[in-house]
Amino acid sequence: MKYCLFIVVCFLTPFLYSQTKKNTDSVTYYNKLANNNLDNKKFNQAVLYTQKSINFCEVHGKTENLANQTLKLGKIYYNQGKFDAALKNFHKTVSLYDTIKPSCIKVLALHYIGVTNTAKGDYKTAAIYYAKANDLLKQLNIADHSEALEYQKALALKTNNDLVLAAKTFRKITKHPDNSSIIKTKVDSYYQLGLIETLLRRNDSAIIYFDKAIEYNDKINDFQKKSKIVLAISQYYKQNKNYDLAYSYLNEHYQLENYLLKLKNAKVDLNEFEKFKKNQSLNNTIKRESEEKIQLKTYRYSKLVSILAIALISILSLLSLALYKNNIIRNQNNLLLREKNKELILAKNKAEKASKARSEFLSTVSHELRTPLNAINGITHILLEDNPKKRQLKYLESLKFSGNYLTTFINEILEINKIESTKVDVENISFNLKELLFNIQSSLKELATANKNYFNLEIDQSIPDNLIGDPTKLSQIILNLINNALKFTQNGHVNVIAKLYSQEDENAIVYFEIVDTGIGIPEDKLQSVFESFSQGSIEVNRKYGGTGLGLTIVKKLIELLGGEIKLKSEVGKGSTFTFKLNFKINNETLEVIEEVKPYNDKQLKNKSILLIEDNKINQMITRKMLENKHITCEIIDNGEDAVELLKIKRFDMVLMDVHLPGINGTTATKLIREFDKTTPIIALTAISLDENRDMLLSFGMDDVITKPFVPDEFYTTIAKFFD
Repeated sequence: MKYCLFIVVCFLTPFLYSQTKKNTDSVTYYNKLANNNLDNKKFNQAVLYTQKSINFCEVHGKTENLANQTLKLGKIYYNQGKFDAALKNFHKTVSLYDTIKPSCIKVLALHYIGVTNTAKGDYKTAAIYYAKANDLLKQLNIADHSEALEYQKALALKTNNDLVLAAKTFRKITKHPDNSSIIKTKVDSYYQLGLIETLLRRNDSAIIYFDKAIEYNDKINDFQKKSKIVLAISQYYKQNKNYDLAYSYLNEHYQLENYLLKLKNAKVDLNEFEKFKKNQSLNNTIKRESEEKIQLKTYRYSKLVSILAIALISILSLLSLALYKNNIIRNQNNLLLREKNKELILAKNKAEKASKARSEFLSTVSHELRTPLNAINGITHILLEDNPKKRQLKYLESLKFSGNYLTTFINEILEINKIESTKVDVENISFNLKELLFNIQSSLKELATANKNYFNLEIDQSIPDNLIGDPTKLSQIILNLINNALKFTQNGHVNVIAKLYSQEDENAIVYFEIVDTGIGIPEDKLQSVFESFSQGSIEVNRKYGGTGLGLTIVKKLIELLGGEIKLKSEVGKGSTFTFKLNFKINNETLEVIEEVKPYNDKQLKNKSILLIEDNKINQMITRKMLENKHITCEIIDNGEDAVELLKIKRFDMVLMDVHLPGINGTTATKLIREFDKTTPIIALTAISLDENRDMLLSFGMDDVITKPFVPDEFYTTIAKFFD
């Protein structure tokens, strides 16, 4: 606001005298025509009338007005991108003010010379004129307007596509102390920073700046500016393929535009009503004059005409009053509806933000716990390989168990978050259901033996050998259910049944049943066991352990695959879980996939690997794990230095942490791939809700290793890139 007042005062001061003259004053007349054409974006006409104003000032010797008009013409040319013509007029303004007393207009001319040279890329000349403008401000003893001038400078840098320097200048503005005069400039600066970060594909920074712009804009309630920011956020989420949030913000943008349009229409309606009242009053006056003339001509009908005129006026007055009252009521109702609509939008946005905050909180917690867990699991693995003493072995095994338990817990939280945020894709590939169930039975035999359970598998032989579906999610469902059955059953029976429920054309419905003779579930807990972090009772949790997330994941996965889980249970007698799933039948012979051979230490020996990791503990653990296999390891703690090193030095492999200070791992990988297409790059990530394997591979990475590392999987993934 201070900057706007500064500009207005500077431009209006020379014209105060001319405004007192008649409307025929040529400077005022040409200015009005030029401004109207500028409002309608008719720049050639605006230039024509501004030039006429300049000619008038030259003929009549109006030096100060002439300086103002040349500055105005320069700004018109600058906005059209005609920088040479703009500079010519700005220099003319400065020359004219050299002959008269300097004012704030001269400051603007000097500043615009700097801005125009910035837009042309001549930063050295621009710096000279910025300095001159600031010096003249101090001479004139005018309050500091540096943030507004800096904003114009930053826009010019952006126009010249010098995004880095422009961003630096915008950030400088945002660091100024908050006050009422700078809020609008800060809103514009945060908005421009968001646009620049989006262009530079720094997505995390972009959304932070847009949120800051919204936060500051709320202090001044500039709905037009908010509409632009919300539209930019919508385009940001669309670019990042988050279509739900993109649509939500786009809808808010349209609602804001609609609200602004209605405010404008309401103002137009009020003006029309005032015009109607004025016309109505004029009509009444004309009618009264007409009646007076008639009375003069015909006295005989004067009384009757008067009565009729009074009656007519009364009716019209009543109609006018009714119309006026109805219009007031309508406007009040419209305002009330707009307020209610605004409240509904705010409530909706709050609910969406709360849901997003919950999801992001769980994702952040699971993500942040992986880094220390990687240290726990990694150091435990290193100590176990270092021939520990027998009395230390049981402590290390306990530590390993605890680390694996926490890893499972975090993975389950992330799985639920992904399902709830619809970021889980359902596969449709061929697989052998019978073979899958036999493999699950084999993997759980040890747990069955530990609890002295009879573990039986019944498979209907009429089930087609080759089905099309998602074997990974089906395995996760059945493993969770069988694991629960074996855990809560001792000296009992666990039966897994798979039957062909129906078959029609190319579709088969398979019925699954998992029955145990375990502790059972109370009737009042049959529904709550499917809720997150819920088990039958506190005593069950203390005795048997577990996260209380397994059945939640099972229920959500079955619903995702188009089924519904049912539960029957009786305390002390056991539980029965049943569900049906629909599969397509593959009539082609299923390809036999050869089992991947485990890695060989000789494949890893004497290889050189560059590790890019900023966490000191993770650096130590990863280096030790690599050196245990006789691998040479060099460490860099940021992406910028890693890119520069790889330009001059070759490695057999790069291990790239995704989250790094400065540029992140994905950006660093894109930069490396510009000059190195062959060196394997493997992502190291504590994978979060917004990350997935395909997304990371799309940046040029060859594979992904998830923190905390499972040692055998870590070595196997590395080894497959070496012959």
